[in-house]
Amino acid sequence: MSKFKPTIEDVGRAAGVSRATASRVINNAPGVAAPLRARVEAAIASLGYRPDEHARALASGRTRAVDVVAISCPDAGWLGNHPYFGRVLAGMVPVLDGVNTQLRLHAIGRGQAADAIDEIAANATLGAVLADVPPDLAARFHRRCRRVVSMVPTSSVVPGMAADNIGGAYAAIEELHRLGCRRIAAVHGPILNPCATERRTGHRRAIERFGLAELSADEDFNRHGGYRATQRLLERHPDIDGIFVACDLMAAGAIQAITASGRRVPDDVSVIGFDDSIVASCTNPPLTTMGLPVEEMAAAATRLLLDGVPPSGLRMRFPVKLVRRDSTRRVAGTAPAEPPNGLMNC
Repeated sequence: MSKFKPTIEDVGRAAGVSRATASRVINNAPGVAAPLRARVEAAIASLGYRPDEHARALASGRTRAVDVVAISCPDAGWLGNHPYFGRVLAGMVPVLDGVNTQLRLHAIGRGQAADAIDEIAANATLGAVLADVPPDLAARFHRRCRRVVSMVPTSSVVPGMAADNIGGAYAAIEELHRLGCRRIAAVHGPILNPCATERRTGHRRAIERFGLAELSADEDFNRHGGYRATQRLLERHPDIDGIFVACDLMAAGAIQAITASGRRVPDDVSVIGFDDSIVASCTNPPLTTMGLPVEEMAAAATRLLLDGVPPSGLRMRFPVKLVRRDSTRRVAGTAPAEPPNGLMNC
């Protein structure tokens, strides 16, 4: 028994509009009044209609592709220098295998970002995964092409993968406190980066809960940034005994700065990173970190695009888990700390 597969003509009939009007709505084209657009979208949902993307691409002469967009990586070596982006691609490629689809990469400087976003959206076929795009530009993309999913915290209208950055940062501080650290510092990422903002929020909630001092510095998401921030913190607060670092690359720099100061990791200072990238296994000592499931998130984002237009504001949530290695240890002479009364509400 064959399964009924609705066509664009079926959508038009169900909505009481022409095929051309149904097509404009499906392709997010302008020129359709809001009431008609709502009727067509209701018909699409009722029938379970999914456009044939391969046919659409052939008809338009465009290559069937998923675009990957990153704006905060202006340097020419962004793909090789940032493990996060390699992990995004590693999650996407297996999903695209065998579905006759290209993967196109776009690394954009912030100064040209708005124009580039418009061009990518105008030429999108299957849509785009926004690997690292600020909320305002993600919303701009969504206004021009609804086939988009963000990998980082984003505008409320843009479908996105939601990692528990706040809870992960809180858990890192909680672990350092449990190990007996009482002078816990934090090395945060760039002020305007949405992931850094959420991790900063988790850190602040934790130090308020545990009654700790605010010891922190902001820097770029790279090894040099981690080195510079940690160096400043150690000069200002030589009694630091634990550091939470907002990404593993920065944590590698933090470990170097601690060692250069004559201190030892973890004997004098325990360090916890964030990501669980390949960097975490290559530091000396290997890095305790908060595991971010980047590959799983990227695969889910890609499947959403292959399945059709993701619903506006959709959030798929992913936990962040502590991965213990050798860069943390209990402070000598301390007993395990009990968590404060009550549950954390991130």
